[in-house]
Amino acid sequence: MADQVEDIVSLVESVVVPLIDYPDEFEIVGNETDGTLLVEMRVNPEDAGKVIGRQGRVIKAIRTLARAAASRANMHVEVELLD
Repeated sequence: MADQVEDIVSLVESVVVPLIDYPDEFEIVGNETDGTLLVEMRVNPEDAGKVIGRQGRVIKAIRTLARAAASRANMHVEVELLD
């Protein structure tokens, strides 16, 4: 199960890092509890708009991609962008 968690976290990271201007300030943590994976990201405040996108389209796409990857392992995923 830990391999799937690492795979999903690295998938989210590989999508987000090219979008942002300050990749050295990017932090990502994945916590698993009872079959639910919580992926929390923290970026530079100037990059938050790029990760969210217009009307939240980019973050919705990232969440959809993570959920699709997790569905293969019968897991539920929540992706959050922290302030």
